[in-house]
Amino acid sequence: QLQFVESGGGLVQPGGSLRLSCVPSGFSMDDLAVGWFRQTPGKEHESVACISSDGITYYRDTVQGRFTISRDNAKRTVYLQMDNLKSEDTANYVCTGSPKGCLGPQRQYDYWGQGTQVTVSS
Repeated sequence: QLQFVESGGGLVQPGGSLRLSCVPSGFSMDDLAVGWFRQTPGKEHESVACISSDGITYYRDTVQGRFTISRDNAKRTVYLQMDNLKSEDTANYVCTGSPKGCLGPQRQYDYWGQGTQVTVSS
């Protein structure tokens, strides 16, 4: 199955940090924009951050300045560094890719992973 595989989630206290990783399984991500989405029970996926194939980054307003997305094509990995985490960041974080860039509707994304759970709690 062609999908991204995420790792790095866990339990962290408010104000703490985590680094998530995302690796494509069975395909190349070099020509894809790669986005991180998050989902909580009963809600739709919401976009968190995205990095285009040429390295341009986009962030959700509520994570701007706290999260950093980056990619290393040689290592076939996209990272999401999350600092100063808040309780409202608690969610399942999912990685996905788009051949049409970062901007545009969610339906343009494909290769959705299963996600990695991030829980921010004291």
